[in-house]
Amino acid sequence: MTRIVLDAMGGDHAPRSEVEGAIQAVRQLDVEVLLVGPRDRVRAELERQGGTEERAIRLIDAPEIIAMDEPLFQAIRRKHNSTIRVGMRLVREGLADGFVSAGNTGAIMAIAKMVIKPLGQIDRPALAAVLPTLSGRWTILLDVGANAECKPVHLLQFALMGDIFARTIMGVESPSVGLISIGEEQLKGNELTREAYQLLRKSNLRFVGNVEGQEIYRGRVDVIVCDGFTGNVILKVSEGLPPFLFKVLEEELLSHAQTEMGALLSRSALEKIKRRFGYEAFGGAPLLGVKNVVVISHGRSTGRAIQNAIRVAAELCQKRVPSRIEREMEKLDQKSILLPEGAPS
Repeated sequence: MTRIVLDAMGGDHAPRSEVEGAIQAVRQLDVEVLLVGPRDRVRAELERQGGTEERAIRLIDAPEIIAMDEPLFQAIRRKHNSTIRVGMRLVREGLADGFVSAGNTGAIMAIAKMVIKPLGQIDRPALAAVLPTLSGRWTILLDVGANAECKPVHLLQFALMGDIFARTIMGVESPSVGLISIGEEQLKGNELTREAYQLLRKSNLRFVGNVEGQEIYRGRVDVIVCDGFTGNVILKVSEGLPPFLFKVLEEELLSHAQTEMGALLSRSALEKIKRRFGYEAFGGAPLLGVKNVVVISHGRSTGRAIQNAIRVAAELCQKRVPSRIEREMEKLDQKSILLPEGAPS
């Protein structure tokens, strides 16, 4: 049975959503969940929802919480018993297999680097989002928020990790890799993208060049890389657009009497689309490049989203993703493509 640590106080609706997701997960998945948070508060919510502390759900006391708007470095220095740090220590010490949180992304990233540690060849771990496309295939976008500022070599490392993830986890035999920019021509973009373009072009990856924003959801590229600031904006716009389109479509269908029946029939389909492609369906984004599984969920995560984040973390643990990335990176390093000669750092 896979054992997953869940930060019970991470999201906007904590601990309600976290407890709900944990209960659903242990009922439907072959997992054990360690709920980390202020014990009395989490226990009260668990009992309110009809759950009990047992082998499948265990409570781990962690009295301190890092808020979303809290000064990052101050919180990390002072809060040694935060839910994030206590949870990651459990993973580092082998008492759990993976960690899930809907909390402060910057804190999760920083504490993961300090407690769990990056893989030896990786300077910057990256958040990877798996996106649906028109082609029916999945596109992996990274980084989507862990690194607001990047150097060209970081984008190369993101591409290498994305390539490995696509091959080993998604089953893509020879993934295509693209670079987000404002035009397809290699001279388009800013200094970061132009220099990253040259590194990617010289690597052994199947680099297909620059990718403009409208191409992301067409499914022509398997792995797309960018800095975390750009990736997070793309992800948040992507999350906000479907509800807007569904609302407009529903209003238009209901605006005419003759389309009311069509609207009623369409609602069921729309709800299915929401469940399939909304952020709840994916649960969270894996933090690639650290030694153990870490999954970061949306701050607004519902119980369903938390359950799916636990599912994603369990799958990554079962497939031993960090160790597979490490082995593949070692092979690439031996081939001298991790840091090509003359690569700007």
